[in-house]
Amino acid sequence: MHVPHIHMHAAGMHACRRRFSIPETNSDARKRTRAGRDRVRFRLFEAAYGLRKWYAELLKGGVSMTGSARLALASALVLALPAGASAQVRNLPLTTIDGLMLIRAKAEPATHQGKQGLRVTVSDEALKEAKPGDGELNPLAVIQGLEFSNGVIEAEIAGEPAPGAGEGARGFIGIAFRMQKDTKTYDAFYLRPTNGRAEDQVRRNHSAQYISNPAWPWPRLRKESPEKYEAYVDLEPGVWTKVKIEVRGEQARLYVHDQQQPTLIVNDVKSGAQGTGAVALWVGPGTIAHFRNVTIGR
Repeated sequence: MHVPHIHMHAAGMHACRRRFSIPETNSDARKRTRAGRDRVRFRLFEAAYGLRKWYAELLKGGVSMTGSARLALASALVLALPAGASAQVRNLPLTTIDGLMLIRAKAEPATHQGKQGLRVTVSDEALKEAKPGDGELNPLAVIQGLEFSNGVIEAEIAGEPAPGAGEGARGFIGIAFRMQKDTKTYDAFYLRPTNGRAEDQVRRNHSAQYISNPAWPWPRLRKESPEKYEAYVDLEPGVWTKVKIEVRGEQARLYVHDQQQPTLIVNDVKSGAQGTGAVALWVGPGTIAHFRNVTIGR
């Protein structure tokens, strides 16, 4: 694994000092100075973000390292991170329900396929209160204290139909973003794991889905714009699957299995270019869902 490397030699540091010592009486020079500082901060943030991701892999045991080397890396991470940048990235291992608001959901720590995470299913109360005509029953676990507009969301997820689930159950599982306070209005990408290797090609083509509830649920999108908001991706029910969602204004992209190219591209995100809101773990009806290692950054 490549380790991010930050280096600025003495001559470069001296040049930066000379550049940033432009007299304050010159307004054009001050603008250039601020622009230069912004570029430096951006480069530092990029490097620091790379270090954070590498260090997260280290903590998960993906890289061997001595105790002194760990300490040195941690120190470098702190020194490299610009002031305020730590708030730009949020990591949730999801080994507890701390920091989550459950909506129609029951969540508990669980080990699935040898990996620790969070098991999320529909709550007993929600099942009892469900009435015909209420629509789909979607359990949610909303991440508290976070406002998301543009950025990157990464997670490991695994979904499979629950025992006794109806014939239409697919193991629906995904991530909702830009969720409003009513918890009913949001954009989301989700997967249908049982479709990934179905013998029916049409079902395969519906393996990944974008929705924007409540105005743009999947039936309306499929009817008015067939195939535009769905795509094929190889999936297996109950198997840990890495997903990444990139959101920039009105464009959102879903990546699956660490692929370099997106599985699904949406160029007209329904919440609009200025949309903002919460991020939530999204579970479809009749699903046993597992989530772990959620990372949210800008």
